[in-house]
Amino acid sequence: MERIDKHNYYLDICETISERGTCLRRNFAAIIVKNDEIMSTGYSGAPRGRKNCCDLGVCRREELKVPRGTRYELCRSVHAEQNAIISSRRSDMLGATLYLVGKEVSSGELVENASPCSLCKRFIINAGIEKIIIRDDKIQYKIVFVQEWIENDDSIQGDGGY
Repeated sequence: MERIDKHNYYLDICETISERGTCLRRNFAAIIVKNDEIMSTGYSGAPRGRKNCCDLGVCRREELKVPRGTRYELCRSVHAEQNAIISSRRSDMLGATLYLVGKEVSSGELVENASPCSLCKRFIINAGIEKIIIRDDKIQYKIVFVQEWIENDDSIQGDGGY
């Protein structure tokens, strides 16, 4: 019997957590792991106490046909990465790994070229997270080192995001 590797283990958990997401476009989940222990999790959804898009039955960005990666101020949701970060102590995030999985609501497929948005990148940098592991398909993933974002300051702008 072949055991699943650790990265896919955490990405599988992340994929399950994404099923709690409430977005009508894309649901993401994030897990912060340090020393092989889950520090916190997060998924995309409206702030506590506010109605979710899935409850309202409408996505403002979808209604306006807003392209992916733009006009986040129109979105009701707090992103998965942000929810995981605000649920964790900074000392637990220093040098940690953030796992990220996104799924298209319409098809159930993994989000192509998934990446944290520019705002989430800033949260990740300030949290002290060391690397991001993003699921590309059921087995493949990409590893992004946060230090590269810091060194290439312009890479914080204009990515795919949600």
